[in-house]
This record gives sequence, structure tokens and C-alpha cells, in this order.
Amino acid sequence: MTDQATSIIAGTDSEQPDVAAATTAAAAAFAAYRSTTPQERSAFLEAVAAEIEADKDAIVPEAVRESGLPEGRIAGEVGRTTGQLRMFAGVVARGDHLGVRIDPAMPERAPLPRADIRQRMVPLGPVAVFGASNFPLAFSTAGGDTASALAAGCPVVVKGHPAHPVTGTLVARAVARAVERCGLPAGTFSFVLGGIEAGQELVADPRIAAVGFTGSRGGGLALVQAAAAREVPIPVYAEMSSINPVVVLPGALAGDVTALAEAYVASLTLGAGQFCTNPGLLFLPSGDRGDAFLRAAGDAVAAAAGQPMLTPGIAEAYASGTASLRGTEGIRVVGEGTASGDHAPAPVIYEAPAELLALEDSTVTDEVFGASGVVVRFDDVAELLPRLEGLEGQLTATVHADPDTDGEDAAALLPVLELRAGRILFNGWPTGVEVGHAMVHGGPFPATSDGRSTSVGSLAIERFQRPVAYQDVPPALLPAAVSDDNPWGLRRRIDGELE
Repeated sequence: MTDQATSIIAGTDSEQPDVAAATTAAAAAFAAYRSTTPQERSAFLEAVAAEIEADKDAIVPEAVRESGLPEGRIAGEVGRTTGQLRMFAGVVARGDHLGVRIDPAMPERAPLPRADIRQRMVPLGPVAVFGASNFPLAFSTAGGDTASALAAGCPVVVKGHPAHPVTGTLVARAVARAVERCGLPAGTFSFVLGGIEAGQELVADPRIAAVGFTGSRGGGLALVQAAAAREVPIPVYAEMSSINPVVVLPGALAGDVTALAEAYVASLTLGAGQFCTNPGLLFLPSGDRGDAFLRAAGDAVAAAAGQPMLTPGIAEAYASGTASLRGTEGIRVVGEGTASGDHAPAPVIYEAPAELLALEDSTVTDEVFGASGVVVRFDDVAELLPRLEGLEGQLTATVHADPDTDGEDAAALLPVLELRAGRILFNGWPTGVEVGHAMVHGGPFPATSDGRSTSVGSLAIERFQRPVAYQDVPPALLPAAVSDDNPWGLRRRIDGELE
């Protein structure tokens, strides 16, 4: 197939990806794609999901080969990817994302009449999406950023992750077939491969209007800086680093301490600790029950074997991070599992004195991407609160508590955690992010570059839109979404009332 037919402009290690051609095609496609009706755009998202499912038997084994992740995990990612697309198809079909508000004219109002003012959301323009290393499907080529940008009416240029180029290309071809099947311009979707230079070129391209990124803090900040340095700066929605603190209150230790500790270790080691929501920092009460939890956690992690990490570079970074913890005075190893190879390092849990959190040295609170956790003991919540207030922004914060005995302490924690995290959990574990309408997968910096948004859930569509108001525009010129006859049957807020 030709590039025009497939919407793919591929690059390899030996061939420079044609980023400019992809962004030019996206810009050319914008007018037609943004003009699609809710039904047309919804049908396109459904078609993308169907085409990916049709290629599942080819995609899954390649993703397993490239990532080292188990087949069950990859198959689950296929379902998550298509589920996200279909969720956004439903949002678009209902038109909820348009957020229509109409304030009818009030010519007789005194002392001044009110103009007729109508508002809707419009797409920003072509969006650059960077594939994530740890989710070769659900956060990559046709993942959440791509799905939400397409739902908003934005053409997408995906910069595939070099850790899984074949997987990315297979998914891109499925998306391209949906583009062709629905009669959309080829530039509605493009896929390029390349290194850091290609990514920088993509963000600097004046035709790109916004960026979605999931990855390291260094990578995300580099894109933020590149976007800010443009003649016309653009938003970068970068999900970067998070250690996802967990607070265990005394009442939670009154039950089966061993089961609670084993659940903690299971969450910590899930996917070799390569989820952005693995619990990297746990606050544990002092006393005998806390001691019992720590012993059980040490035993559980000692029985765990290392799992293959996504790339040699990620494994090397994990080794460096754990060595830094191990070499810090006052930090001790609680328990350590066994390595399963060069790129499958041992999971490990450390205990660190609370005093280290008050120092300028951030070793205890730096993210170690992998199955490494730090436990800090505390005597009471009054002592704990300033420790939490001193943490950076997080994707999640978790509280384990007995509602009857810990209610007052838990109530004191909530206002602090609301300012530190995008999602607060009670009596659960942060790994596992439900795709739904109420989910928030975001948080204050540096969890994300913009804590006002989410990368998972239907609210994610708002990242790639902006509001436009139409004042006293003649009825014949009004867009369909805000016209009096409401041809799309949208729910609209008229004079403040939802109708």
C-alpha cells in the first residue's frame, strides 16, 4: 500500500521519518475531519475498534515478542484499547463533549439588553501522540490519547515508541483501514517512527496544536520546553512520574495483616512494577501490628521472582535507583526477591526513617520505575500530615483504614491528599485504572504537566478542545450544535438549565 492509502508514514533506524509530510497531511485533513457529524465520527471510532480486533491474532504475538509482557496481559490491552475507542464513540454520538450552552437574547432587559450568546467546544487541531513503552497498545498507537483526540475532532500523528515498532505499525495499519473505510482524508491519522530528534521535530512543527505523552519526567519536560519555545506555544499533556503513596492507618492492621501485606506486594510487583500506579511509598504505623505487616511484606517479596523489564535501559535505570536507595545511610532492606536474568531484576522493599523525607535529598521520594518500594513508619497522623504535604504531585494516593476506628484520622488526610493526587482510593491498591466516565488518571506536577486534566476516561476529550462563543450570529450561519432546531438532538444548557 502507498502512504496515502494507509495514512502511515513510517521511519526506521536507517531511514529518517517524514514528520513534515505527516503533519502536512494532518493539517490538510483537519477542516474535513472536524466537520464530521457526531454520527460519522462515532462510526469511525467504532470502525477503528473493529479493525484492531480483526488484526488481534497478528498484533498480540508481536506485542508479546517486543515487550516481553505475557500474552494474557497483551490480550487484555487489546480489549482495553477497543473499549476506550467505543466509550468515546458513545460520548461523541451523544454530543456530550460539545458542552453546548445557550443564553437567549433578552432585548427588553433593563438597564441593558442581553445579546444572544451560544457556546460550544471546538477541536484544537492536529495532535501529536507519543506511544508509551509500558503499554504497547492501551497507551500507544490507538490508545487513550489517540482515541480522545480523534473523538474531539483532531487529526492525530503518532510517534511510535522504539520499544515496540512492529506492534505500533500493525495497529497503525488497522487505524488507517478504518480511515479509508469511512471515507476520511488520509491525514486524519499518521504514524511515524524515529528517535528523540523525530519527537522534537514533531512537537516543534507549527501544524501541531497539542501533544499527548506518557513516559519519563525527563522526556515529558523536554517536550514541554520544546512546545513552550515555539513562536505559538501549545499545550503538552504529559504523564510523567508518580510514586503513589499509600497510608495504612492503625485500624486497617486489626485484621489479617499477612493478607494485607501480600496484597501490597502483589500491587508493587505487578507487571515488574512497570505501571505508573505501582505503590512506591507506603506509610505504616509504628507498633507491633506494623512490625507484623513489615515482616509479612518482607517474606512475600522474598518469595517473588524478577520479571522481564520492557527494555535494557529501563532495567538499568531500575538498578541505578535501587542502588541509590541501598547506599543511603539509614535505609535498610526489608526483603528482596530473586533476579530472573539480566533484564529481570529482583523486586525489593526498603524501610527508610521518616527524617529522610524532611531532607533536601529526594532519594526516598524519587520514582524508581520497577518493583521497588519504600516503607516509612509513623506514630500518629499529626506527625504524618506534614510528610504528605511535602510530597510532589501524584497520580494516586491510597488510604487503608477501618471506617469505625480511623474515621477522624482519615477525614484529616483527605484535604491533604486532594491537593497531592488525581485519584484517592480507600482500602484498595492503585494498580488497575478503570476506563470510565468518572476516572481521573492525572494529577499535580510532576505526575502530569497539567493537573487539570485526565488521560483516562471520557473527560480526556476536553484536553483537545477549546470553547467558542457565538454572539448575535444570524441563525442561518450558526453551527448545527448551537442552532435553534438542534438537528443532532443534543442535550444543551439553555439559560443555565439543562434541556
